[in-house]
Amino acid sequence: MTALPSADRIQELQQRVQRMQGAGVTRTLDSLPALGEVLRLRTGGAYAVDSPSLAMALMAGPSQAGEWCAVVGVPELGLEAAAGFGVALERTIVVPAPGEHWLSVTAGLADVVSVVLVKPSSPVSEHQAERLRARLRQKDAALICWGRWPRSDASVSVLTSSWTGLGQGHGHLQGRSVEVGVRRGGAPERRTSLWLPGVDARVSPAGPAVQRVPLTAVRAG
Repeated sequence: MTALPSADRIQELQQRVQRMQGAGVTRTLDSLPALGEVLRLRTGGAYAVDSPSLAMALMAGPSQAGEWCAVVGVPELGLEAAAGFGVALERTIVVPAPGEHWLSVTAGLADVVSVVLVKPSSPVSEHQAERLRARLRQKDAALICWGRWPRSDASVSVLTSSWTGLGQGHGHLQGRSVEVGVRRGGAPERRTSLWLPGVDARVSPAGPAVQRVPLTAVRAG
């Protein structure tokens, strides 16, 4: 084991004490560079996503920065894919099938991790959402919900999606270009284009769309 620098170690211990005491500290978590202008998670907040790729990308930033994360109720989430997005599996707790106890499991994990990704097994009520939000504020944690979450701080959706690498019935999938929409309350939806992931397997801003020249039928001779 490699000893942490003293300042980092002190900060880690302070965060653990704050969680145990329920100090209600709110802070902005690190994000992948490409997502910094799209959305940055804040502890105490709840965020709804409609895509596992978005969920993993949002979790990867804090995970790479040294935060502990948890995944609840998502047995179909591929750990290899999560690692590809940058999630540190050695600091990730996975509870694939909590069943009807998903809420209590999520609340308990908020005591010890900074980010919890959950896919509820049943619709979330306003009362359940508010109870868990209060716990997130007390325990310095953020929630990513794969699905609907009442009064979420932001809803993040994949609006359009296209893959590169396929030819006329042949080739290999190389990169996925998506248009992402972020909606906060009643504010207008903000849209941005991303590679999720790109041909280099990283999340990055997508450049302008390639201009395709239409083919024109001509008569021979």
